[in-house]
Amino acid sequence: MIRKSVCMVGLFAIVMIATLLLSAASPGSSAQSPQPASAEVKVDNFSFGPTTLTVAVGTTVTWTNRDDIPHTVVSTDKVFKSKVLDTDEKFSFTFSKAGTYPYFCSIHPKMTGSVVVQ
Repeated sequence: MIRKSVCMVGLFAIVMIATLLLSAASPGSSAQSPQPASAEVKVDNFSFGPTTLTVAVGTTVTWTNRDDIPHTVVSTDKVFKSKVLDTDEKFSFTFSKAGTYPYFCSIHPKMTGSVVVQ
C-alpha cells in the first residue's frame, strides 16, 4: 500500500512538472495579455525604409522622420495622412483590414512606399 502511494505521488509530481514545462513553452500561455503587433518605418535620406513592409491585420506601423528636413506620410487611397513631420517626429497608423496600402511624401512625391497587410 505504501509503495502504491509513493508511486502515485511520484506520478503526480511528474505530471505537474510536465504540465508546467509545456505551458511555459507554449506561445501565448502567460497570464499577461498579448501585446499588439507593431512595426517601424524609418524616413531617412529621402526614402522610406523598408520600402515595402508586410504586416498582419491589427498591426500599428510607426514612421519616424530621421531626416534633417520635413516629410509626410500620405496614403494614395486617402486611408491615412500624417502632419508634416520634423526631425525625430513620428506618425502611427493601425491597419485593421487586409490589403496593399501605397503611400508617398506629399512634399517629395518621388518618395514612395507600401504596407502589405495580410
